[in-house]
Amino acid sequence: MNRKPIQKPAARDGIDWSITIFPLAAILALSLFLIFCPDKAASGIGVLRELLVNDLGSVYMIFGVAVVGISLYVALSRHGETRLGALEKPRYSNFSWGAMIFTSTMAADILYWALIEWAYYFNETPFAMESMTLAQKQDWSSTYPLFHWGVTPWAFYILPAAAYGYMMYVKRRPRQRMSEACRSLLGSRVDGPLGKAIDLFAVVGLLAATATTFSLATPLLSGALASVTGLTDSKGLSIGILCCIAVVFTLAVLFGLKGISKLANVCVTLFITLLCIFLFCGPTKYIIETGVTAIGNTFQNFLSMSTWMDPLRLSGEGGSGFPQNWTVFYWAYWISWSVATPFFIGKISEGRTIRQTILGAFLAGVSATFMAFIVFGNFGLHQQVTGQADIAGMLAAGASPSEAILTVFEALPMTRIALLVLVLAMVCFYASTFDALTLVIASYSLKDPKEGQEPGRKLRVFWSIVFILLPIALLFNESTLSMLQTLSICAAFPIMIILCLIIAGFLKDLKRDRRNEELKE
Repeated sequence: MNRKPIQKPAARDGIDWSITIFPLAAILALSLFLIFCPDKAASGIGVLRELLVNDLGSVYMIFGVAVVGISLYVALSRHGETRLGALEKPRYSNFSWGAMIFTSTMAADILYWALIEWAYYFNETPFAMESMTLAQKQDWSSTYPLFHWGVTPWAFYILPAAAYGYMMYVKRRPRQRMSEACRSLLGSRVDGPLGKAIDLFAVVGLLAATATTFSLATPLLSGALASVTGLTDSKGLSIGILCCIAVVFTLAVLFGLKGISKLANVCVTLFITLLCIFLFCGPTKYIIETGVTAIGNTFQNFLSMSTWMDPLRLSGEGGSGFPQNWTVFYWAYWISWSVATPFFIGKISEGRTIRQTILGAFLAGVSATFMAFIVFGNFGLHQQVTGQADIAGMLAAGASPSEAILTVFEALPMTRIALLVLVLAMVCFYASTFDALTLVIASYSLKDPKEGQEPGRKLRVFWSIVFILLPIALLFNESTLSMLQTLSICAAFPIMIILCLIIAGFLKDLKRDRRNEELKE
């Protein structure tokens, strides 16, 4: 068996200082501008959001449908037989591989939003309905979370992951950058200013997106930990939690892929434990039946939900703007995250075929995501429809998502234990997500990495610190956090253009290499 070990980092990596320092300086300058010129920043960002989300929202929707279709085409065609690398069997077991895929993406956010997202949709009216019955509210509020976190967002990660895996293990290009993935179309221009601009924009966009994501669940973690320990819920506690997360994912990333794999397995264990608490201490039959109904509703209405733009809103005669507020928003958000996560999925898929990578990643990611939203979401939804708690009403009245989630937990017979598991799970999930991102983004800083080379430890620690600084600063200004989140959404549009180049180049390489193999035969 030809099993090649991963090469250890060189003693002195050639560091690309422009990729390393410029994004940090840019994000710090942006933060200062948002803090000290909030009115000008809000005005400019509002114009960008109006243009890219509301006016050009249909572009995101078309791109989402196209990525899903191309993913299935590549997996099911003869191109799917191509093996990524020379290994006779995959480097990682199916469980470890699937666990790393799930925990390296939006796992902590999945856990957070699974508990509360249904409540936002409970008061909405999708498909321009003027009003809905209680049964319709139940069905759509359990269906739309599965759609917004299901096949399409995972396709934004999985198709580029296959392209990056092909680039690294078949084309033997060790540079893990978006510019390198554009080489098939742009040629040697990726070695010049154009390639540098692509990579700089990618890193800055990722830092903006991850800063908001990292800060998203901190209030929930702080409130949950305060409930369990009796500590005072404060910004100091939130900063302590962020530092704890940083320490965990820094230690994991120092051990490379082996450390990330072990942390991912711990995450999955905690995730399953929390699922069991909610499933068996709650309305089990209701959770399962509502989940089965939601899955059927999602697939039955997949094309309708993927293409509905609510054009009635343009006439001034009605319309809710639901797809712009939610679907377009989510598609843009997932796209902004696709800068680094697909590289990690491609990196750990050595030894698998393209078909196994695409279909296996869909199975691991979508099934675990669906379990989270079905069990956690339907537990809270049952409280809503039976009148035990008005979670949707709390949000409509201005309560924070964290307050609403803690209300959901109060219905459990073992609230303190469940909250403790939640805190541990979310800390590990965030650490697992960011150790994967740190490993990838540190690779951006290497000028000419050798095949299989991982970035040096000092470089990984540097990026670990960079990831934690901005979220800590943002804890002191909620409006800044909101504006930076909008910036990450706006950043998705040019990233979407880059992804189009990467996907087109991937398809070009697949067809050309297949043709060359047939000529040799």
